[in-house]
Amino acid sequence: MNVWTAIMLDPTIEVDRQTLRMVVHDQRGWSRRWLYPTARVVSKVAVWAIRFLKTFVSFRLHTTMDRLCVWFLHRFVSPTAGALLIRHFQVETNLLNFLIRNSGSALPEVTLRPTTLTELGDSAVIQHDLNVYDVLAALKPVGQQADLDYSMLAVDEINPGQGVRRWLNLDIQTALCLMNIPFAFCLTRSEYERAVHSLRLDESLLALLAGMTGDETFLRWRPGTNVIRVDSSLDVPRAVYEHALICEYAHAHLLAMARRYGSVHV
Repeated sequence: MNVWTAIMLDPTIEVDRQTLRMVVHDQRGWSRRWLYPTARVVSKVAVWAIRFLKTFVSFRLHTTMDRLCVWFLHRFVSPTAGALLIRHFQVETNLLNFLIRNSGSALPEVTLRPTTLTELGDSAVIQHDLNVYDVLAALKPVGQQADLDYSMLAVDEINPGQGVRRWLNLDIQTALCLMNIPFAFCLTRSEYERAVHSLRLDESLLALLAGMTGDETFLRWRPGTNVIRVDSSLDVPRAVYEHALICEYAHAHLLAMARRYGSVHV
């Protein structure tokens, strides 16, 4: 048995099986093996230099960042990696809306649900982070709730641009390393710090899910980071990748709960 088969058969990996197959396929790509180690170092050095520059010169280029993101995803990132990225935006939206709806909060539900790579260019990356901050700021910890509503957990059909001619088919981890460079350049220093810190908020998100459902399984996936520590030296591409997997775990567990209690069709 090889490592990939072991991952696919591991009973403790509670992730949608089709999504898990996509993750394994993405990790087995040539770029993940040969380009990722170099891209990771280049990204760290480049982002460090950019952040040093931003200490003295502040500017923002949101439109440029969006256009670069969409162009890069269409031309250099594999359809599988693109689909996983789009899916993450929807999955996190579902988790946030689960908390909003079942808390009885008057906060409007999150509407960020991209289905194509082009839609990721409409300030989606910035809004994605802000949504987490807005929801956590508005909600208060609640105890276990009865008759939970799971109906918001569906994922819309995704089109990662299968018919677009790509010059390379990079895996998602290599792509995240390279995309982190224009993100650091095009965002202000405070915006980039805010985006990085949002990755630490998985701690809070999972704690709220555990409290609301009364299921401590969610706490097993907490990354063990301190939400009151601001640290932009974090390995951002790796943290983004692990953040996406944590969200997949939580989303799959909520779906399993919905099927188990049979209270709603998902």
